[in-house]
Amino acid sequence: MKNNLYYPQISLSNEEIFSEIKKERESIGYYSLPHVDITDLKIRLDNLNFTQKQIAIIGIGGSTLGTYAIYNFMKYNKQHSKTLKKELFFFESTDPVNLNGTISQLNLEDTLFIVISKSGTTIETISIFKYLMSIIKIDKSNLLVITEHDSKLNTFATTNDINSFEIPKDVGGRFSVLSNVGLVPLYLAGFNIDELLRSAKKISTSFFEQHELYDHLIKKARTYYEFKDVYNINAIFSYSQLLEGFNKWYVQLWGESLGKIDINNTNQGLTPIGLLGPVDQHSFLQLIVEGKSDKTLTFIKIKDFKDDTKIAPITLAGLEDLDYINNLNFKELINQQADATIASVKECKKDIPIDIIEIENISEYEIGKLLFYYELLTSIVGKFLRINTYDQPGVEGGKIILKEMLKK
Repeated sequence: MKNNLYYPQISLSNEEIFSEIKKERESIGYYSLPHVDITDLKIRLDNLNFTQKQIAIIGIGGSTLGTYAIYNFMKYNKQHSKTLKKELFFFESTDPVNLNGTISQLNLEDTLFIVISKSGTTIETISIFKYLMSIIKIDKSNLLVITEHDSKLNTFATTNDINSFEIPKDVGGRFSVLSNVGLVPLYLAGFNIDELLRSAKKISTSFFEQHELYDHLIKKARTYYEFKDVYNINAIFSYSQLLEGFNKWYVQLWGESLGKIDINNTNQGLTPIGLLGPVDQHSFLQLIVEGKSDKTLTFIKIKDFKDDTKIAPITLAGLEDLDYINNLNFKELINQQADATIASVKECKKDIPIDIIEIENISEYEIGKLLFYYELLTSIVGKFLRINTYDQPGVEGGKIILKEMLKK
């Protein structure tokens, strides 16, 4: 006779979850990043005096996605377009066509290369780095390394007198954007990294000192946990192309952190989906409205794009009925599209959880808040699920198999 008993998870109180998260700060390093004094980091970077106009970041996953999220959000900001010192390019994929296509956009003689790998042995990163070294001379004059202090990549940097910046061992890759992983390239490019940290610190303080974000984050995380078997898909609907990078970062953060086996040896996981409005109104919205009710929705809007571009007051033959959009600001149009979508979903799907995040403007301060908000939310959901939020054995298994295949 075979008898299997499956014990239900015990739903902990808000106070117990909060106590565990506070305790976790002693061993999980990302919590402390907003509080780090970066004065010495900025002085060191200023003294390096790199003059290259382009930066090529070589990395993958947590080594690049956070930086890309911030860069993609900020790069068209009119204020920053005048002050940015360098343009960023990202080498993440071993797709040879994409690799050479990205290279074709660079002036290799005027490029600073930054290799980022926490372990220092990431196959994709080292493969791309080797190829770039074969077509352009790369040395301490045009190269920085960001890695753990005892990695093989750091040994390479030390041997060749190349400047290296440390990734703390207690900071996981997907939680590392506010470490040297993101701060070094963003500062060199001309972004205000003090504002990134200041806003993240505000989020941290609000939660840990139990101000307005405490109840909000705990309630949101508990909702995801208690309804996980009904609403197993968490979709972010970002109403701006500027948030495309954030969506990609969120998908890695949520998927790699929460897809785990819990303390009862039960498979857990909440599937992340990143959508962009208004584009995905014309595709995925159909599935949301008339498909299965298995998704929660978070809409993200930008309150003020600080761009007054208007729809031209032109009458088109045969399209006179659309003249009501003439002279409408595009920033008003996109936010009304968001509001209409939200209203439509609420009307058709009264049973699914919906929340709205409104970003004030396009700035380092606002994107810093959003990133740290989601890192905290991920950690809290992980506590409810009774999983290890910070490992990734499923990913590591694939890496091991790949190395065995390549060695053969």
